[in-house]
Amino acid sequence: MKLLHNSSRIEAFSDGVFAFAATLMVVNFSLDSGVGFDKSSGAGFLSFAVSFFVLVSLWWVHYNFFRRNDYIDNWIILFNSVLLFVSLYYVFPLKTMVQSLLGEGGISSFNDLSNLFTLYGIGFLLIFFCFTMMYFRAFKKTKSGKKSLVLFFYARHFAIFVLVAALSICLALVGIWINIGFPGWIYGLIGPLCFWHVNWFNKKYPGIL
Repeated sequence: MKLLHNSSRIEAFSDGVFAFAATLMVVNFSLDSGVGFDKSSGAGFLSFAVSFFVLVSLWWVHYNFFRRNDYIDNWIILFNSVLLFVSLYYVFPLKTMVQSLLGEGGISSFNDLSNLFTLYGIGFLLIFFCFTMMYFRAFKKTKSGKKSLVLFFYARHFAIFVLVAALSICLALVGIWINIGFPGWIYGLIGPLCFWHVNWFNKKYPGIL
């Protein structure tokens, strides 16, 4: 007999992993200078704050997936597991990147910065690739017309994130304008591309979003 998957168990486990990731950030955050607040401690606090709110944003995207979709199978569980695995480590290169932009963190060469942008990009790409595949799998298995199109929209939406991350990784590997952080600025393309995608989708499928 085939047993039905329980989405509440998956959500509970996922919430536990996100909570554990937040705990790791707190454990790794310290004010080494005591009660003082110098440049080093300020960079550490800012990197912690950025990493925390990025983690909360990922949790929110994950939360919305389970609000929009009630279909669960082994493929969605697999992609969700990979997503959680990457999320646990994703915040750490992000913290280092913020610190390096503030002159802290021990990034001493263009090669180090290139490697950091590449590592960040790989994590970003994998996370949103998993979201894309989760939405696409749910879209393929959902029979309802309007609901299916909503899932299809978000599969395409997060595919934009994946493509931009791939472009950033290529720029980081080649080293184009790495000294001004160009592979990082390229993520600004996500906003205009998503805006174009929303307009295109609303024209093709009016009344869905």
